[in-house]
Amino acid sequence: MNSFMREMPVSFPGLFPNLEINIDPVAIHIGHGVYWYGIIIALGFFLAVLFCARRAPRYGIEKDSMYDMLIIATPLSIIGARLYYVIFYLDLYRTDSGSIDPLKAIAIWDGGLAIYGGVLTAIVVVFVFCRRKQIRVGAMLDLGCMGMLIGQLVGRWGNFINREAFGAETALPWRMRLWESADHFIEVHPTFLYESLWNLVGLLLILLVVERRRKFKGEQFLFYLFWYGLGRTWIEGLRVDSLYLFDWTLLGMPIRVSQLLSVLLCAGAGLVLAVKLWRRRDERDLLRVYRGRGRRF
Repeated sequence: MNSFMREMPVSFPGLFPNLEINIDPVAIHIGHGVYWYGIIIALGFFLAVLFCARRAPRYGIEKDSMYDMLIIATPLSIIGARLYYVIFYLDLYRTDSGSIDPLKAIAIWDGGLAIYGGVLTAIVVVFVFCRRKQIRVGAMLDLGCMGMLIGQLVGRWGNFINREAFGAETALPWRMRLWESADHFIEVHPTFLYESLWNLVGLLLILLVVERRRKFKGEQFLFYLFWYGLGRTWIEGLRVDSLYLFDWTLLGMPIRVSQLLSVLLCAGAGLVLAVKLWRRRDERDLLRVYRGRGRRF
């Protein structure tokens, strides 16, 4: 990204003509720097954990079990988010000889985390952890997806501070103005805001509708995949910094990997959710979480 852009103010001239926001992406200038992005991600994580811990008893999940799972899932999800980014931006980490520079590839302080890599890794960890601990996977995923929505809706504001994850140019009233040089600006879709609000709506839908009518374990998680996939499909299409599926094309157009994955998740989760809701009887009184003897929640 243009380093000049990070030093210039951000504004929304169509909504607030006299308001300019100019926050240094580096909160504390020590070593590689403590970035607001990391602070905001940590805040989102903290709020997600706090929310899920308070709600865990409704799903028959012990807080200690949730914490144990997070100790494993958190570092692995960061690795997964970085790996996803590096794989699809591989040329950025090649040396002059064409080999991969491992030190550059792990330098997350230089930026480069992809939320889908973290989400997919977290899902795998939940499956493995719950199988080993004899906890119903669906119940943990139903609880965890709400935490993921909270983390994602808060975390996207880190992109705002970094002046990244924005969309193509637009003249809409809520356009965001960014400066590329001292005498040239662009006005773009604030896609970070679109995704944050989309996740907020998804969380409210789960809390106010889906959770209250939950008929089987995993229903909320499937809705999360459907909802997030649906939103990310159109939002990703607006962005100018998408990760692409190598040099592959479809109908002559490069394939945005996160958009393709979003379409697949939305379609797959929507189909499974529809089939299960059509076939299943009401199981709200039978939603057991632990499979061990004598334990009913």
